[in-house]
Amino acid sequence: MFEKQKRIPVIVVLLAVVLLALLVPAAFAQQLTVQNEAGKQTVLSRTDLEALPHVKVSSGSGGAMYEGADLRAVLEKGGVDLGASMKGKKMASCLLVEAADGYRVVIALPEIDPAFNDKQFVLAFLRDGKVMDDSEGPYRLVISEEKRMARWVRQVKQLKIVAVQ
Repeated sequence: MFEKQKRIPVIVVLLAVVLLALLVPAAFAQQLTVQNEAGKQTVLSRTDLEALPHVKVSSGSGGAMYEGADLRAVLEKGGVDLGASMKGKKMASCLLVEAADGYRVVIALPEIDPAFNDKQFVLAFLRDGKVMDDSEGPYRLVISEEKRMARWVRQVKQLKIVAVQ
């Protein structure tokens, strides 16, 4: 009887360790790093992103409907100034979008600013109302009115502001 009482807590502890090992990497996979022009990094969680204004973008006629946070709001939450500050040297700044698989694209920072462009830039976390699978999510950059989807980055992990020298 004494042996069985000792085994139960050990099994419970082992189960808890296994659950933590499974949940912790999933939580980190949901994080997004935003680095502003000064090099300061801000880590945003899925909850942070879901609290931002939502935007929907279609991938074309009969295509998928993507929903997520307005990229401008994501950048501002990460300490990136847009709007009236977009002048002078900032006009030669870019957003470097990095994916988990190493794919990277560059977007001129003024292109994202609504004072310069009407395109919708969305950091999507839903496709057709459902959470994206690992091959596409947890986050995907979606840009309205793009003729080619080469800048629609899957598995976005970092947004980084870089100055063009």
